Amino acid sequence: MLISLELFVMLVLANGAPVVAAKVLRRRWSAPVDAGLHWFDGRPLLGKSKTWRGIASGALCCALFALATGHGFLFGLLFGVLALAGDLLSSFIKRRLNLKSSARMPWLDQVPEAAFPVLMAMGWGLIGVWAALFIVVFFALSNMWISPLLYRLGIRRQPH
Repeated sequence: MLISLELFVMLVLANGAPVVAAKVLRRRWSAPVDAGLHWFDGRPLLGKSKTWRGIASGALCCALFALATGHGFLFGLLFGVLALAGDLLSSFIKRRLNLKSSARMPWLDQVPEAAFPVLMAMGWGLIGVWAALFIVVFFALSNMWISPLLYRLGIRRQPH
């Protein structure tokens, strides 16, 4: 049960660290991951809110937390990168659907971000299928509930 909580915390760190880094660093290191490129449909690949600063801060926070909890820096780094890769995939899909980066799409906004790294944790033998499913669903539901609250408190720029 403790490992499930630790993996959940890592998902929260991967999701939250980019928000904190943006607040603290403002425009510093805010180069967009997609370099401003557009897809064949004329829409941005990801959008300017997906930055290298966000990927670095999310992955590094996961790595440091994993190191502190005994799972190792490399595991945490990969976990964070996969969580953020899931977030990038969600953004890519939302752009293809012609949704703005602030548009809310429950489940798509949370599941890839949680599922990719949790599948890796399964592959490392840290958790089983039921624990993985629980973590992904719990993360998605808690994110849907807490993110709007953080937005109303002025902590997040977007309600999700």
